[in-house]
Amino acid sequence: MVMVSVQQSPMVRSEEDLGPPWLRPLLGTSFFVPCPAHPDLSKNECNFFCLGCNHAAGALCSYCVPAHRDHHVVQIRRSSYHNVIRVSEVGKLIDIAHVQTYVINSAKIVFLNGRPQARPGKGVTNTCEICCRSLPDSFRFCSLGCKLGGMQWDPTLTFAIRPKRSQDSGGEGYGSEDDSFSPRKQLRRAGFELGRFDRSVRWSDDEGSKSNTRPMTPTTPPISRCRPSRRKGIPHRAPFYG
Repeated sequence: MVMVSVQQSPMVRSEEDLGPPWLRPLLGTSFFVPCPAHPDLSKNECNFFCLGCNHAAGALCSYCVPAHRDHHVVQIRRSSYHNVIRVSEVGKLIDIAHVQTYVINSAKIVFLNGRPQARPGKGVTNTCEICCRSLPDSFRFCSLGCKLGGMQWDPTLTFAIRPKRSQDSGGEGYGSEDDSFSPRKQLRRAGFELGRFDRSVRWSDDEGSKSNTRPMTPTTPPISRCRPSRRKGIPHRAPFYG
């Protein structure tokens, strides 16, 4: 009996799942270094990145940004000596699910690369699957770079933003979250408007019948509750003393 070994081919991931082409250059760029194009100017540290130029432009300073006014430029910030980016800038471009987010200066941020932790604290039950950083139970990675590393063996991970399923479609297909023009809502809204119209007509009929049977009586003028103003006397000068 001849045993034939079947070697499994490595999993092939689409470019869409691995993220946009600017993601890997962003994670590998060094930020907060002096700009080589403006070495003699003050405040020339590079903390911007152009998503349209990818790695061709590298890190940018504030003097380089005007040349990329037609591109999508994001700002990189620092937290505990690590590079972070705001969720408001990157959350609409890639899927950051399973990555822990933090709130710094009233803004939600996410770390770019991992922060290895040798010894997790006491009582820690969940850590980053790549760098062993302590995490809450609802997260799997501490940074975008760690999620990218976890995609090598987990086919369910992706950076591609998938459209959410529509509730009225019964689980078939995808749709937007706004279903204000769905047939169910239109029928419900029409029923509400019809009921409100019916109540308004009934109320107006009752008011009309009441107004016809109500006796005509002269109206009494309202009683003024204001106090009469007290008239001041004539002012007198104080006597002069010699």
